Amino acid sequence: MVTGASSGIGEATVRALRAGGWDVVGVARRAERLARLDEEIGSVSFAADLTVSADVDALAEHLEKAGPVHALVHIAGGARGTDRVEDGDPDDWRWMFEVNVLSAQLVTAALLPLLRQASVDGHADTLYVTSTAAQTAYPGGAGYNAAKAGESMLVHALRLELNGEPIRVTEIAPGMVQTEEFTLNRLGGDRAGAERVYEGVAEPLTAEDVADVIAYALNAPGHVNLDLVTMRPVAQSAQHLLARGPLRPRLNLD
Repeated sequence: MVTGASSGIGEATVRALRAGGWDVVGVARRAERLARLDEEIGSVSFAADLTVSADVDALAEHLEKAGPVHALVHIAGGARGTDRVEDGDPDDWRWMFEVNVLSAQLVTAALLPLLRQASVDGHADTLYVTSTAAQTAYPGGAGYNAAKAGESMLVHALRLELNGEPIRVTEIAPGMVQTEEFTLNRLGGDRAGAERVYEGVAEPLTAEDVADVIAYALNAPGHVNLDLVTMRPVAQSAQHLLARGPLRPRLNLD
């Protein structure tokens, strides 16, 4: 099961896993986009708002009837705004907590019984896409920093709580990823502002890059747990250090 499947990294992950032979249930709120994806690649969708307990319960019931669940890939999340702490909108912060942290808790709690059943004869997977924003704060990012750090701590605690069970817990923390919606949504639809974020950056990560790493983690030998994978484009050495313009070696030709 892949959440956030209607666009970006979630959609790319559904495509990558289907190409690798997985049966995939894609979950998101936008049913029409999920239906188009199902028709194209043979996934099976379920429309749900993962911040709503009733929706998550209905999803778990659907999955229990559909068959064994070997992997939960939780990608749904997002950011709103770039305000400083003193100017932050509490509604934006509340939304970010709900879509990044609360949704992870609700879907994990609901699916763990199914994952345990599937792991009886092997192993099962939980995998969460967080962000390098969970690791390093930056001006204007406090709300998203806090939400993604909260989700990351949930993943770390889950890894300890499942010790002794054949259930892997993996965190993928991407840096700059250029997708069609993430930055556009964060900036309230400011397309010019969103384009400036990536201007001059040599090859930001793509959704497909992250999906490839997710697929590798799920397909790794069952005894191998990738606790945390941090991935950035070469041009982004750290959260605050981004090269704009062509990447060139510093050659000493003297």
